Order: sequence, then structure tokens, then C-alpha cells
Amino acid sequence: MARAQLDKDPAAVAEMFDDVARRYDLTNDILSVGQDRAWRRATVRAIDAAPGERVLDLAAGTGTSTAALADRGVDAVACDFSTGMVFEGKRRRPDLAFVAGDATALPFADDTFDAVTISFGLRNVSPAVQGLREMLRVTRPGGRIVVCEFSTPPVGIVDQGYRLFLRTVLTPVSRTFSSNPEAYDYLEESILDWPDQEGVAALLHEAGWRSVSYRNLSLGIVALHRAVKP
Repeated sequence: MARAQLDKDPAAVAEMFDDVARRYDLTNDILSVGQDRAWRRATVRAIDAAPGERVLDLAAGTGTSTAALADRGVDAVACDFSTGMVFEGKRRRPDLAFVAGDATALPFADDTFDAVTISFGLRNVSPAVQGLREMLRVTRPGGRIVVCEFSTPPVGIVDQGYRLFLRTVLTPVSRTFSSNPEAYDYLEESILDWPDQEGVAALLHEAGWRSVSYRNLSLGIVALHRAVKP
């Protein structure tokens, strides 16, 4: 299914992720050659949540990133629009709080969380700026957001090599390990269509976040954006 079709049918996106829930973490680990673990650690450090602080982990999938926060004593809530992901996450970590929810209409009250984070999910939020506004709404004044997302390597040869990888390696490997390779066809399209680092920073500003900054991970294949609610 093409990206344009999925953008018009959010239910189809959710169903697609439902289908890959059980093998999702394994497939991502293989496709990223284990780099997803380093990206997750960097995200947790950027959130910098103290024990007892309340953090919303959006697009949490099966809760792998949420667990990393909870294990540090953080009051972490996992939220994902895929009920399949939520079900699988609850099966693996029944001690974690899971909520099924749409990032553009979050089921939480204003000023609920000390921080909100979303990893590799903002690309699936349409429109993205609406999701960022919702994240702002549920964050307390002075709270922060951390966005970990695929991005554009600033060095041309790295960018070219990365695009080649997406087109020639991602699909064949996903067909071997994923229960729904179509989900990874969508992944390739969504990465190539996604704004670069400055573009995502602009979206954060448009949504009302301030003190926006970012740093590149893995030569810019991934970018970590951080901002604060005024």
C-alpha cells in the first residue's frame, strides 16, 4: 500500500502495525544492525527524567522504550494507536501502563506530563504539527519533548548510501524477517518523504514548542530533537 493511500486511511496504518507487532522489535533490531538500541539509550538520556516524573511515550509500540524509562524509576505511560502493539506490549510487560490512543487527539488532560517523547512515530502522525500541538497540550509548562526520528544525513555520500540501502536492502531483508513486508515498504516511503532536521525543528516551532535544538545520531541517519513548553 502506498504512503498516500495510508495517509488517507489511518485505520489501515494501525492495521498494518497490528500485523507486525509480534516480530516488530526483532525486525527493527536486524534492519538497524543493532543501532536501535543506541538510539533508544540516547533518547532516554535526552529525556533526562528523574525518578517519579511522569513521561508519556508515544508511538511506544510494544513498550521497549517505555520499559527503559520505567526501569529507571520514571512513571512512564506507553501510548500507541495500534491495538495490536498495545496487546503485545501488555503481554510482554504487564507491569507497564499501556493506553491505545491517537496522537492527534490524545486521551489525556492538559498539563499531565513532565515530558513527552516519540521515537520513529512522528512520520506516521498526520498532520504531524497537530500531533506536536497535542503533545504540547498534555505537557506541563516548563516540560520538554524529545523526538527521535529518521532524518537526512548532512554529508552527501552518506545520504546517497543510505537511500541506496533503503531501496535495495530494506525490502528484501524485511520480507525475510517481517510478518508484513508491506509495512517496511511504507517505512521506506515515509523516511524519504520526511523533512530534514531543520524542517522538523520548524514543525516544533509551529506547534508552539520553544528552545528547539537537535543533534544527529549515526551520521544523521537519525536526529534527536528536544524542545521545551513555555
